[in-house]
Amino acid sequence: MLACDLKSTNCIRLLVSGLASVIVLGLMSGCGATKANVATEHLLTSDAVDGAVAKLDFTPLTGQRVYFDTKYISDYKGIGFVNSNYVISSLRQQMIAAGLLLQETQDKADFVVEARIGALGADSHEIVYGIPATNNLSAATSAAAAFSPLPAIPGIPELSVARRNDQVAAAKIGVFAYDVETRIPVWQSGLSVARATAKDLWLFGVGPFQRGTIYDGDVRFAGNLVNTPATMAKREGLNGPIASYKEEKLFQDPEAIMQAELAAQQAAELKAQAEAEAAKVQQASAEEEAK
Repeated sequence: MLACDLKSTNCIRLLVSGLASVIVLGLMSGCGATKANVATEHLLTSDAVDGAVAKLDFTPLTGQRVYFDTKYISDYKGIGFVNSNYVISSLRQQMIAAGLLLQETQDKADFVVEARIGALGADSHEIVYGIPATNNLSAATSAAAAFSPLPAIPGIPELSVARRNDQVAAAKIGVFAYDVETRIPVWQSGLSVARATAKDLWLFGVGPFQRGTIYDGDVRFAGNLVNTPATMAKREGLNGPIASYKEEKLFQDPEAIMQAELAAQQAAELKAQAEAEAAKVQQASAEEEAK
């Protein structure tokens, strides 16, 4: 260890110089971190499922009574909340949007729709343009310090010009339908594959600049929007337009539906009353004739 007299001018200069160096290094250094791996992974997997389901065109079965058989996907555990229930609900939404009449039991349906999951998972990889952080030298010196008075050398921090962290999730879903009674095949969707991405970029320690499908094509800086969102393209199905899976849509006015149901109920009641009155008149006539 170095020692000096605090009354010495050289010692004071040395201490001031060292303190100034520490302050300058502290001001020059900086870092930023965004730790949201779980949320990002859930967004990636759910976005991949959404993309695969949105590609499915159920309009060939529009207006048909169908039973959705989920036995081949109900046991899928998935990742977090993106499990079999999420996939089943997403498929049901797409079927209803296409005009299919879902039935709760198979005996009330004319066709059976089955679905399967071929893939659902996420990967990630990181690239450092520069010198990555390492603790190898620190570990070696720490081991040597146990047998000598030499201090351990700290680990080497990351010295990079840029750093990228890319994450991707993929989903593959297949659906087909057949007749309830004859088991004759009616329709199959083909395999629907979709990928979701999340890309983070740091430049000279500044970032992350985020973009990918989970951000709707936007560029974000540390979670804040940088540019305007991209519009979603619409498409046509075989038997008409497909409702946009990710956008709000009002299929029918609930109040109008209730009024129509009430009018139908009142008409049925009036018809029943008229039939009852006619039956009474007919019975009275029959009794008169019998006398």
